[in-house]
Amino acid sequence: MDLFDSLLRNVRAEGAAFGRSVLASSGALRFTDGAPLTLCVPMRGEGWIVHPERDEPLLVRVGEAVVVRGPEPFVFSAEPRSSFRPDELRDVSCGQSLVARPSEPNPNPNADPNANVEPAEQMVLLAGAYHVQGQAPQWLLRVLPPLLVVPDAHDCSSLRAYLDFQLGGCRPGRQIVLDRLLDWLLVCTIRDWFDQPGAEAPRWYRALGDGTVGPVLHAMHTDPGEPWTLASLAAQAGVSRTTLAKRFAELVGEPPLTYLTRWRMTLAADMLAESTATVAAVARRLGYADPFGFSTAFKRIYGMSPSEHRQVGTMPQVPEANVHGRGTMVGCTGP
Repeated sequence: MDLFDSLLRNVRAEGAAFGRSVLASSGALRFTDGAPLTLCVPMRGEGWIVHPERDEPLLVRVGEAVVVRGPEPFVFSAEPRSSFRPDELRDVSCGQSLVARPSEPNPNPNADPNANVEPAEQMVLLAGAYHVQGQAPQWLLRVLPPLLVVPDAHDCSSLRAYLDFQLGGCRPGRQIVLDRLLDWLLVCTIRDWFDQPGAEAPRWYRALGDGTVGPVLHAMHTDPGEPWTLASLAAQAGVSRTTLAKRFAELVGEPPLTYLTRWRMTLAADMLAESTATVAAVARRLGYADPFGFSTAFKRIYGMSPSEHRQVGTMPQVPEANVHGRGTMVGCTGP
């Protein structure tokens, strides 16, 4: 398991809702989930994303995928405008089912000016919000820009056909198929963005492909509870301790054992928050034979002891440099 696997392995879509709807030429959707990550994929037509951290609206076309970093609300519009009248905005939450399929008769055509728009003229948007929890996701969230776009990331013609097939029936397992499709789209979009020429990928991501540092990161994240030493980590890479220490610091920005301690404490914070395991049990799982040494390391990173962290019930922020945790991802289209 590498670091990217560690960050994204446990992010899962639960209860995604998909469908088609018409976006009026003068209207816009305002996403109000406050989600750390929202995935937007136009399935038909094109639209503009208006984000508070971006000066100009961003055009998104079919074949492109966008990840929006929250929690600030953002707007998806049919027109490249930065401001809208209140009556032009529709607040949506991906926790709602906002699907109005054009293939179904509108029960009140007079209430929807787009009710008679032909399917070929529609703006069809696939969206999903990830509400991630825990410390591990923060390693990823901190290095993502407010908006990242991957052009022509996937073969949307086959994807659209498959979605239409899934949406058109009630086959067993339909919901889980749609959920996992969004999981796949998110992982591929972020990875493809990191791999673009000129992308500002984090140092740890670039280091994953290095012949010396990559195997060491893989070993750390596969078994963080192993009693690693600089010598045993160097053996994983087949180099000397001096070579590993120098190469790791050059690529990752810190010594190997410092990085390992920070990752272990990230996992520890999540374990303490999500389970009833004792401090001693968490320490053992992460390679510490002595709970006192574990508590000292935890306090050095977070500024509080493991017991204090559990009593406070809040998630301290780990300094600097990961997506782990249970997530909810749903799709919404509109208006």
